[in-house]
Amino acid sequence: MVKYFAVILLLLFSISCKEKSVTEPGTEKSRSYYLGFSPFPYDITAEAVEYSYKKISSDADIIAHHFDDGIPWKEALEDKDFHQNIMADWQYRKTHTPVGHKVYLAITPINITRNGLAPYKGEKENMPLPTPWNTYSFNNHDVKTAYLNYAKRIINYFNPDYVTIGVEVNLLADSDSSMVKWKEYLELHKFVYTQLKKLYSTLPIMVSFTGMDLIDGYTDVNHSSQTKVLNEIINYTDYFGLSMHTFLSKFLADTIDSAIFKNIFSLSNKPIAICETSYPAEKFSILNNSVVFKGSEEKQKKYFELLFSASETYHVEFIINFVIRDYDALWEAIGSPDNIEKVWRDTGFYNEKGTSRKVRDFWLQNLQLKVQ
Repeated sequence: MVKYFAVILLLLFSISCKEKSVTEPGTEKSRSYYLGFSPFPYDITAEAVEYSYKKISSDADIIAHHFDDGIPWKEALEDKDFHQNIMADWQYRKTHTPVGHKVYLAITPINITRNGLAPYKGEKENMPLPTPWNTYSFNNHDVKTAYLNYAKRIINYFNPDYVTIGVEVNLLADSDSSMVKWKEYLELHKFVYTQLKKLYSTLPIMVSFTGMDLIDGYTDVNHSSQTKVLNEIINYTDYFGLSMHTFLSKFLADTIDSAIFKNIFSLSNKPIAICETSYPAEKFSILNNSVVFKGSEEKQKKYFELLFSASETYHVEFIINFVIRDYDALWEAIGSPDNIEKVWRDTGFYNEKGTSRKVRDFWLQNLQLKVQ
């Protein structure tokens, strides 16, 4: 009995030493970034929405609440209650946010085509701007007041860890060669950012840029105007927020340039956040086969391997893969459009049938690491 007891003690001591060696400070592998998704559903059903939140709970440690479908301009200006549909959506999102997850909130005063003021939101999303809002510029006094009021209200409601108040702002310059709209937007942004920082001094407040448009030759945008945009707004954003859909460039999904992340991340010394990203896991085409994207599971996994490696080097704060599961069902429900609405259809970590892809295992391996 004594002999067996001694053996057991020896084994316990051995296990203890091994555990200590694994957790010894400086030796434990970690990550700098949080990993998350938006609750974008794969279908127009309650089941699909619930599915998204369930997967965010198990496959992420940050959730992205992304609002890009209008602003309740009139109510925000007059500081009145928002429509019950808006508040029901907010409540659903908040109550379904997994406990312990970080919260990334994104709002924007720019419309989805990134060429003007965001539409009106009330009973429905993306409603036409009512009179006189349909004549207002970004730097109109009422627009500035309303957007600030809206930002304060939604921040107070969701209590986010990070917030974007302008989504893909550099595209506004690309849509207007005169840069007039950009100058008007910049005035709005500086006003709102400055006021919000007075109220929420420790909250990271940022804008996001389409990263591929910031490098000359990656896309066909005017590079000088993109550089001007970045230089003029960078001192009014706490983070260098990026929208990184690298296949929407000259590379399509043919190749993955390993220098992409270094080229883009090195443009600013601000902390970096990947506000949204994706890579197609299947081959598809748009516009009557005029543009073909040769995606695959292997390329999707390779993309995230490169992204994670660069994210450690540049100490990225968080990474949001926008779509959890392929939305073939949703795409078919809205008429199977052969346009831009199709390009993110096959970028999920689960295919349209709910089967996980190779990238998910790699993602989960990193998710298990401690954030430092």
